[in-house]
Amino acid sequence: MKTKYQKVATLLAIAGLSSYLVIGSPAPAQAMHIAEGYLPFEWAVFWWVVALPFFLVGLRSIDRITTAHPELKLLLALSGAFTFVLSALKIPSVNGSSSHPTGTGLGTILFGPLVMSVIGGLVLLFQAVLLAHGGLTTLGANAFSMAIVGPLVAYVVYNTIAKTVHQKVAVFMASMLENLCTYLVTAVQLALAFPAAQGGFIAAFIKFVGVFAITQIPLAISEGLLTLLVWNWLQDYGQQELRILGLFKPGNNLDAEINE
Repeated sequence: MKTKYQKVATLLAIAGLSSYLVIGSPAPAQAMHIAEGYLPFEWAVFWWVVALPFFLVGLRSIDRITTAHPELKLLLALSGAFTFVLSALKIPSVNGSSSHPTGTGLGTILFGPLVMSVIGGLVLLFQAVLLAHGGLTTLGANAFSMAIVGPLVAYVVYNTIAKTVHQKVAVFMASMLENLCTYLVTAVQLALAFPAAQGGFIAAFIKFVGVFAITQIPLAISEGLLTLLVWNWLQDYGQQELRILGLFKPGNNLDAEINE
């Protein structure tokens, strides 16, 4: 029997195979996820304290959504799978570091930033335990950048642009900018923990930004395009769910406008 999300599932399967080939044999690396034990104890605790309230509020938000609309559980799971696969793709960068997409834009547009604080946090937890990507001590810091700030940026960007320009432009820009802001926040976190001997926080921030900039900008653009591709598929295969969420806009479809 044909499923609504068959094409999306195929895409995730292909991406999952790619991620396995890239990270099938995890090795210590300096990635956008801050590695286990890399942050000083006080900063690791600080980011845990900052991130935890968002996670708890997000749990209540998920409970409200799934209680009111149980039929959205599959779409919620799809958002988590999309985030997991994209954020697990580690691509070599400069200076022996690596960059990766984040994948939180799609779920944010569908369910809001609070839900993604939970989904993103769980994704980071599984990656730390199963893939040696990130860490438990640094989970709070990684969750704050990827599962909290990134989705908040995506939420604001999408709702601002969708009202004034076009929904598809909003999807692309939200996904691209949440990726860039996630890595900027990570650079801030590292600069706060490791200020430069000369120049302090600013010099350290410029240094950490430079580590990722060459690969992260094209990655952010690619993530925006991939999210838009999945969004187009959801317009075809998930119309019922998008209508429940108030996101299905057939009159705001570029293809329809062109055909007219």
